[in-house]
Amino acid sequence: MLVSDFQYDLPPDRIAQEPLADRAGSRLLHLNRRRSWQDRSFRDFPDLLRSDDLLVVNNTRVFPARLYGHRSGQLAQPISPNNPAARDFLRGRIEVLLTRQVTENPNEWECLVRPGRKIGIGEKFYFDGPSGSPPALEAEVMDRGSFGERLIRFSPVPDFFARVERIGHVPLPPYIHRGSDREDRASDRERYQTVYAQTRGSVAAPTAGLHFTPEILARIRSRGIEIAEITLHVGLGTFQPVRVEKVEDHKLHREWYEIPAAAARAINQAKADNRRVVAVGTTTVRTLEYAAGCAAKQPGGNRVESGRGEADAFIYPGYQFQIVDALLTNFHLPQSTLLMLVCALGGKEFVMGAYRHAVEAGYRFYSYGDCMFIE
Repeated sequence: MLVSDFQYDLPPDRIAQEPLADRAGSRLLHLNRRRSWQDRSFRDFPDLLRSDDLLVVNNTRVFPARLYGHRSGQLAQPISPNNPAARDFLRGRIEVLLTRQVTENPNEWECLVRPGRKIGIGEKFYFDGPSGSPPALEAEVMDRGSFGERLIRFSPVPDFFARVERIGHVPLPPYIHRGSDREDRASDRERYQTVYAQTRGSVAAPTAGLHFTPEILARIRSRGIEIAEITLHVGLGTFQPVRVEKVEDHKLHREWYEIPAAAARAINQAKADNRRVVAVGTTTVRTLEYAAGCAAKQPGGNRVESGRGEADAFIYPGYQFQIVDALLTNFHLPQSTLLMLVCALGGKEFVMGAYRHAVEAGYRFYSYGDCMFIE
């Protein structure tokens, strides 16, 4: 199967640059796998669910993982708090996107660096604090990855995440353009986050969940529909580009997940009762299907085990779903692994046709855009 099979044309003005004032005001393209679709509003979503459905959401919380600072060069010495003039040796502004916490303590991270071509092992980074003060954070490059990633180690500080929250920027996707290198705004800290976000760790939002409001969730619960929460911290595995020609040759990065015991019980009971499991977002799909693969050797059929791990489920047409029966998702980039997943569930030709319709009908695409429901 060729990656180019998942190409479609999208005019730039269809890419949503701002969130709607009303979270639930998005359009929804309703796809029935019996080969029909209908233009709707997201406010219709609670009524599209069945009363015995189980809705599963990803409660990960985005943190301001984009850091700006300076690179020092391999021979630079740490800046002394007593010598602010030592900043003079710094050269070159850098942007670092933290993508995955490697150890339990927050010292070591995988990251992307821009510009990064000449940054080697031993290079040191200094991340800006208040004007005239020593850097808020310091880090050293420990290793290089296959596609430009770096492993960096931060100098220990007692309040690492507090400092990141103070100096970091919301890691908006590169297709959102607002005219400066620090494109995020204070409002993005609230809008590029689901209303049910809890567990910090994502560098991108599980965007299908951005449409929900407390009122929509209350409507769903009022119908007796059960909601289960799992966690997958979105990292490189979600948005890394596909650099191969054949789909089967692509490999995903691993992303941390957790399925609580209560969520596993609810999911397994729904499958045992022949009730639908409806996933909110592709991150939820990949978590559940990866966990099902881990539990496949256990008796009892399609089920998941509770616990933590690192998921790398790459789902594309031909995959046999074990857990997920229906999906709420945003519109995804051409030739992306997320579009391939959606095509695996809905059927490639049908989904690609629906995408062409969405373009012609003026739907808003990508993170702050509209959504589709496939059942």
